[in-house]
Amino acid sequence: MVLLHVLFEHAVGYALLALKEVEEISLLLPQVEECVLNLGKFHNIVRLVAFSPFSSSQVALENANAVSEGVVHEDLRLFLETHLPSKKKKVLLGVGDPKIGAAIQEELGYNCQTGGVIAEVLRGVRLHFHNLVKGLTDLSACKAQLGLGHSYSRAKVKFNVNRVDNMIIQSISLLDQLDKDINTFSMRVREWYGYHFPELVKIINDNATYCRLAQFIGNRRELNEEKLEKLEELTMDGAKAKAILDASRSSMGMDISAIDLINIESFSSRVVSLSEYRQSLHTYLRSKMSQVAPSLSALIGEAVGARLIAHAGSLTNLAKYPASTVQILGAEKALFRALKTRGNTPKYGLIFHSTFIGRAAAKNKGRISRYLANKCSIASRIDCFSEVPTSVFGEKLREQVEERLSFYETGEIPRKNLEVMKEAMVQAEEAAAEITRKLEKQEKKRLKKEKKRLAAIALVSSENSSSTPEEWEETPKKKKKKQKPQEAPLENGMEDPSVSFSKPKKKKSFSKEELVSSDLEETAGSGSLPKRKKSLPREEPVSDPEESGNKKIPKKKRKLSPKEEPLSRGPEEAAVSKSSGSKKKKKLQKLSQET
Repeated sequence: MVLLHVLFEHAVGYALLALKEVEEISLLLPQVEECVLNLGKFHNIVRLVAFSPFSSSQVALENANAVSEGVVHEDLRLFLETHLPSKKKKVLLGVGDPKIGAAIQEELGYNCQTGGVIAEVLRGVRLHFHNLVKGLTDLSACKAQLGLGHSYSRAKVKFNVNRVDNMIIQSISLLDQLDKDINTFSMRVREWYGYHFPELVKIINDNATYCRLAQFIGNRRELNEEKLEKLEELTMDGAKAKAILDASRSSMGMDISAIDLINIESFSSRVVSLSEYRQSLHTYLRSKMSQVAPSLSALIGEAVGARLIAHAGSLTNLAKYPASTVQILGAEKALFRALKTRGNTPKYGLIFHSTFIGRAAAKNKGRISRYLANKCSIASRIDCFSEVPTSVFGEKLREQVEERLSFYETGEIPRKNLEVMKEAMVQAEEAAAEITRKLEKQEKKRLKKEKKRLAAIALVSSENSSSTPEEWEETPKKKKKKQKPQEAPLENGMEDPSVSFSKPKKKKSFSKEELVSSDLEETAGSGSLPKRKKSLPREEPVSDPEESGNKKIPKKKRKLSPKEEPLSRGPEEAAVSKSSGSKKKKKLQKLSQET
């Protein structure tokens, strides 16, 4: 008994379903169509065997691309080999797309079926899929389908921005429309201004030049010898400028009012601006063709190549066409009319505008058009599928067409295609290497600029981060520490005790006699001199500067160490300290005589 399974590809994953009563189902197709709409009846004929969800949206996009191209993805291969029975002859797999069915049958060996009952069953699965899979809601399934649809469409239209042929199609269409409009407007200017100056139409044939002259001349009665130099600039021909000047003096045109001249000049300026825009658009088209289809433009010209691309719809479509289709591309009406009336089919379509067909003799036009279509087909395929665009192949193909044209006229045997293509491949490799070298240099320059920019940004950010409030608080503290030795003297002229006694060696430099004599007046009757030494270990006795100033200061009483010298502030403080020391010594001598 053959087991029928159905493969269903959804945005959230692959599903494999088994069908019950296969033979009855195949015979009763109308009943199946009715059961699709009813979930209860649909469950009776369809059972979910396995479901493999996609791990991420990127994986879903890869699988969707593989299914659309008819390629068996590795996830799909693993899913089918895991959940389908091992006996492949007894398995019939139903798929929706014939291309993926053929790929599965070729690679995995399972018999695949499409259409008929399978299409109706897949329609029911698509309708009730969120009920068949546990944990999947209708809202989440719709969101997954929408996200995958957006990413799939975005991937399909994501091409190289420099090689997009849509711009060429729009440019050549606009160029053709501008040619028609400029021609129509120029004829309107000729008719309008011809009432006033009819002889100018016969002298000037170019439409844009005629509009410039109509804008410059205005009233023909004001044209004189002074404007002859400007006329020569506009016409680029001295004889024509002289003829215009002579015709204006003997013109048969009617007089014209000032308001009519203003309107004619305004309309002429618009036509001139349109013709100038047409020239700039043609330059833009040439640059785009050199980027998108350099070989085709080198072979047949930018305008004809762009018309071929526009008529085919894209460069890819043109590359897929055979040479016989390229030959009559643009002459479809004549072809079908000839097939209907059993007449002669057309020999050429859009490629008739090429210079090769115009240069060929009447009997050789069909032959050269067939040969040219063949080379155009080769050039379009090279442009479409080559990674680095180059015009080497187009130039070699053009040389081949030139040789074939001379062969028709003179009988000179042209070179073989194999020899020409070998030369072209060597030159194309050199050109591609040069192009890649230039691109690498540009990329290196861009990376250097980017590194410099990032380094500058990092430097600015580091400077901003270094100037934080904490560091702003630390800097004044450092300054204060440096300024402490300079702020040692107090307002009354005494030294700061924290500075003078900051080191233990300075404490030993003061003698016991000086410490005792500081409090002799208060404790004259008491004999507790040693106790007073311990009570005031850190006080520095300093006498009144007024009293010490009246007495003579001894020259040398005690030598200061070099570390103590910077602590004194000027000669006044030194004098005060010396006088206080001499006074204390005198008091000690008196006290010793009394005892």
